[in-house]
Amino acid sequence: MVLLAALLASFATGALAQPLWLANGKPTPAAQQAVAALVNAPADGLDAEDYDANMLRDAVAKAANGPALAPEAADRLDGALTAAMQRYLSDLHRGRVDPRKVHANFNIAEEKPFDPDSYLRAALAANRLPAAIREAAPTFPLYGTLRDALARYRQLATLPHWKTPLPALPEGKLTEGKSYEGLAAMAQRLTALGDLPTGTPVPATYTGPLVAAVKAFQGRHGLEADGVIGPATLAQLNTPPSARVRQIVLTMERLRWTPLAEGSRMIVVNIPEFMLRAYEFHEGKLDIRLEMKVIVGKALDTRTPLFKEDMRYIEFSPYWNVPRSIAQKEIIPRLQRDPAYFKRQGFEFVAGNEVIKQLNAANMQAVLDGQMRIRQRPGPLNALGDIKFVFPNNQAIYLHHTPAPQLFKRGRRDLSHGCIRVEDPVALAKFVLKDMPEWTEERIRQAMGAGKASTVSLVNPLPVTLAYGTAIARADGRVYFLADIYGQDKVLGQALQQRAARRASHTPAVRATPPANRAASAPPS
Repeated sequence: MVLLAALLASFATGALAQPLWLANGKPTPAAQQAVAALVNAPADGLDAEDYDANMLRDAVAKAANGPALAPEAADRLDGALTAAMQRYLSDLHRGRVDPRKVHANFNIAEEKPFDPDSYLRAALAANRLPAAIREAAPTFPLYGTLRDALARYRQLATLPHWKTPLPALPEGKLTEGKSYEGLAAMAQRLTALGDLPTGTPVPATYTGPLVAAVKAFQGRHGLEADGVIGPATLAQLNTPPSARVRQIVLTMERLRWTPLAEGSRMIVVNIPEFMLRAYEFHEGKLDIRLEMKVIVGKALDTRTPLFKEDMRYIEFSPYWNVPRSIAQKEIIPRLQRDPAYFKRQGFEFVAGNEVIKQLNAANMQAVLDGQMRIRQRPGPLNALGDIKFVFPNNQAIYLHHTPAPQLFKRGRRDLSHGCIRVEDPVALAKFVLKDMPEWTEERIRQAMGAGKASTVSLVNPLPVTLAYGTAIARADGRVYFLADIYGQDKVLGQALQQRAARRASHTPAVRATPPANRAASAPPS
């Protein structure tokens, strides 16, 4: 019965009626376009061998230049090319791994429903396969700039400049005006990377344009751009372009399953970059309306999770309801050592609907036992600052201000318990409340400073995506590389290696695909 149902479905879709890629035993122009796309899969950070690209290219070329294929051979080639194209389109559109298996809570089946078989047939019916392939890739602008960067860094990886590490630094660091035997090799690398203008003479000491080039390099690699070359900068200078290729490929992979460019407005936080950006579609173009520094969860033990939810309301002058884990591990032990901390920080206990402002051993024990909770009243010392942006989720993560803005001066900002602190809450509130013009900047500031909690529901929910990418490419050609603070690149890289190993163990599609499987969907990853 299962086989009969499959056959009927195949006839219903025309799967067994006509081959997709051959006519009278000879490959069609679409077949040539398909194999060209598969061979070019590495341009999108994919592996051509996942789709038997070279084998299919050779088979199509042989069929084109030789006698017409017999029906059985034509069916095998047609089925193999169809299955390969389905796998390729699926991988290009929604990625090669399930994000939930690499610590990203994105549901691809819901976020990006996609039927590669129907998509492929529609493209062929409309005689627009190359355009359809381009449209299957992510539309978020960063994907296109990373694609260009990938080609550039693959070319850089062929240069001999990184074969030998730069010499050790004199006295552990190199400052302006000092001598260094590695200046010429360093200048060669900085020129190839675009940080030092071509043709710049190499100075006798570390001065002038070379210092400026190092500052530019540091700024692109998440380092303090002070021009001083220490161990961290030297390590980045010694990192070969092949490693950067890997970062770009992994970030492109994440872009396939990270929900972006959905709706007219959105907020995206890139965790390893410690940056928030607010986007808006304007005349068909996605524009950055706002960007600011953020503080995210500590890499060691309180990482900010990756997910997407809709922001639904803002709390002005909010209470901080201390999470039970923080209360038990940090607040109560501090109160036991320093009882005055309770009043100083504006804490109070809550039991049901009852608010208790007395500090005693019994109340602290009740918090430890989970029978009471502790919260901090609105005010200048409140841990949430004076505003909280809420996108309800089961992990209790939100955006908020902070009473310690000096922390934004740090280069590395994984300092929180998981929630995200924003540098410019007023600007963010203005963006969020754009559909509610009665909320002027003056009114926003008044509500933030009122000292009394109030809530404003948004007229239109606003998507918020917490994302992760360690490579950022700008439209002007500059490429930024960030530290893999949560080890996510390592996890994703391992998942892709395991997938490639499984693929390699499969019998090549051209020899293995029977005629009846011509239109079968690609096997699950």
